[in-house]
Amino acid sequence: MPDQTFQITALVVYFAVLLGIGFYAYRRTVDHEGYMLAGRQLGPGTAALSAGASDMSGWLMMGLPGAIYASGLIEAWIAIGLTCGAYLNWRFVAPRLRSYTEVAQNSITIPSFLENRLHDTSRALRVTSGVIVLVFFTFYVSSMMVAGGEFFRLAFGGSYLTGMVVVAAVTLVYTVIGGFLAASLTDVVQGVMMMVALLVVPVLAIGAVGGPGEVAAGVREVDPSRLSLLGGEALSPMSLLGVVSALAWGLGYFGQPHVIVRFMAMRDAASAGPARRIGMTWMIVSLLGAVACGVIGIAFFHRTGNTLDNPELVVLAMSQTLLHPLVVGLVFAAVLAAIMSTVSSQLLVSSSAFVEDLYKIVRRDASPRTLMTLGRVCVLAVAVVAGVLAIDPSDTILDLVGFAWAGFGASFGPAILLCLFWRRLTNRGALAGMITGAVTVFVWDAYGPLVAGAELYEIVPGFGVNVLVAVVVSRFTWTADPAIEREFDAAVAGAGPPKVTAS
Repeated sequence: MPDQTFQITALVVYFAVLLGIGFYAYRRTVDHEGYMLAGRQLGPGTAALSAGASDMSGWLMMGLPGAIYASGLIEAWIAIGLTCGAYLNWRFVAPRLRSYTEVAQNSITIPSFLENRLHDTSRALRVTSGVIVLVFFTFYVSSMMVAGGEFFRLAFGGSYLTGMVVVAAVTLVYTVIGGFLAASLTDVVQGVMMMVALLVVPVLAIGAVGGPGEVAAGVREVDPSRLSLLGGEALSPMSLLGVVSALAWGLGYFGQPHVIVRFMAMRDAASAGPARRIGMTWMIVSLLGAVACGVIGIAFFHRTGNTLDNPELVVLAMSQTLLHPLVVGLVFAAVLAAIMSTVSSQLLVSSSAFVEDLYKIVRRDASPRTLMTLGRVCVLAVAVVAGVLAIDPSDTILDLVGFAWAGFGASFGPAILLCLFWRRLTNRGALAGMITGAVTVFVWDAYGPLVAGAELYEIVPGFGVNVLVAVVVSRFTWTADPAIEREFDAAVAGAGPPKVTAS
């Protein structure tokens, strides 16, 4: 009981800080653009840590360490792919998207940017994009609900349902109050907490096992193949396919609305350079810590004779054994930080997709109060549906996140890249590509193994089909448009020259 008192105290302090930030952001938010994009005034550090924290989610603290613990270093290819994808996203997409969204009628959502960039008067592109956002974010938020339920089950022996409700309730309060600024500022606090936890826990665990040599020996005693990046099947077709699938996670970055919206919210395109350096440093350190937790956990539980029923709880279980209860509470808070930072971002993007990209199409004269109310209702509705899906999860956190990640990457990724770097993309090409990319993800998830004879991550065929369809359709439907040409040139100029420099 005293241990739980310490842990609950740490969590209460953490929740109080989040709510305080939400109230501060509420005082600073004065209009609709401020609520959705913080007035495009995020500094490089805030943008970088906010993008990282909202991106990594409970997957960083639970999903990735659990996958490494269960399968070994072959799962680390996911981290490698994500690192490469994040770097390319910051290096090439961030400055041009920041510039182009302002040139394209000051677009504040991804669907509105696609419509304005391609001068689509049919509204089909905007509506389809909004629906895709709502569908895949429902699955994404559901994965975070699962993480919240599992967290409370281990931390306090409480019910899975209680964990889901607590995580959702606190996140909803500060998100609804403070909007995008609150989500971004809390992400900074949460990002720092996550990185520190992923540094402290593996260092202490190495000491408990007896040093790096003992860790390696302990892992070999369990299964030597877990120390191999190819899973002990060097150059076999199955292992290579697994590596390709893991690396393909990096493709998803180009189409994640809750990540790239941070690019749109930066002060200017020039902020992308320092933000990239801050963000990549945070990401590399955090991913190395997560991978280390998974590997060290194998030796730790083997040598101590303890058992771990759920691999995704390896970080939490090690911290309970190694740390003072108050510090354990802070580690638990870091896990919640990973979950809540992503949920807040996803709920806001879902809200903006409904209000900006669906409702305002039929009610352009809606009052600001009506729009705000509908936005809050949408946030609540997505949270409720996601919670229902998470009540009895049939997949792991990694599986749920992977499906949603593939959905966004395969539907929006090619559209964003082609919008920014190819003049001749048309609205029909983008629409056809997005639809086929999204459908491919659903179909491949259900029937892909039967076709390919092995598990190929659904983002690979989805992304490829999207690019192919978008380019082919655009070739047949493109006509010269001087206005689009002028906007493209202005966006390129605003983003600055594509210098090749060391980062």
